[in-house]
Amino acid sequence: MEERSFGPIRFLPGENRGRYPFCHSLYIEGAGVLIDPASDRERLIRLRAEEEVKMVWLSHWHEDHFMHLDLFDDLPLWISPRDAPPLADLRILLDWYGLNDQERTVWEPLLREQFHYRPRKPAHYLMDGETIRLGDLSVDVIATPGHTPGHLAFLFREPSVLFAGDYDLTRFGPWYGDLFSDIDATRASLIRLSGIRVHIVLTGHETGVFEDPPEELWRQYGSVIAEREKKLLALLEQPRTLEEIVAACIIYGRPREPSAFFAFGERVHMIKHLEHLQKRGMVLSGNGYYRRQDV
Repeated sequence: MEERSFGPIRFLPGENRGRYPFCHSLYIEGAGVLIDPASDRERLIRLRAEEEVKMVWLSHWHEDHFMHLDLFDDLPLWISPRDAPPLADLRILLDWYGLNDQERTVWEPLLREQFHYRPRKPAHYLMDGETIRLGDLSVDVIATPGHTPGHLAFLFREPSVLFAGDYDLTRFGPWYGDLFSDIDATRASLIRLSGIRVHIVLTGHETGVFEDPPEELWRQYGSVIAEREKKLLALLEQPRTLEEIVAACIIYGRPREPSAFFAFGERVHMIKHLEHLQKRGMVLSGNGYYRRQDV
């Protein structure tokens, strides 16, 4: 992928097309604002050496968006107040993912070594509805919770560019598996984002740049949530344990490696769906089994 510019906004593609554990970064020329520094470490080192980077913004707290934040330890960090706690304490980050004890023994050293985790406290909080002036550029801060509690999108008015962060319009669909992720909030955020009329939508992963994306693309992306629910309900026509549900690979389609990572993703998403269906009276649980309740 190539770097692209939209007015003063420079799109910095991540390694491997921005697939996890990488993401695409944005750099706002003149203002010196770097958003989501997890694209390409060598490129970000050059950016720091060649440009006057003044601050870092994070769309949210996930490790595939802060991986190279350590290169900018001396610069102010801006983020939503709702997503700040995991950045200040690694134990909180592990808690927010809902990791069990065994998973924590794997993830804690990984976050320190591969993702260069260093405790950080923000210098400023980005608030929903505020407009930030960066020279001649106006940036609207848009709260888009669901993926994380404090996930933010940024609308750059003059070049008509929306950065949607991890609402990335990929075929995989939305992620809402964290402890404080929320299916209904994810759906509401997608409706909000799809209603913003811009010429360019930039996202954190894979394709990354969408010119005049149709509303149908947003609908297809959001429809993945309903498709997962439909498959789960079909599976629960017979009582199933959580282990059996995870083994059905509704999220990823088939077993993948590393198994610990993908099994975790299956488990946390299925728990979210089970909780959501139980609240609606569509699934019952007992004795370690879940089953569909026709209503």
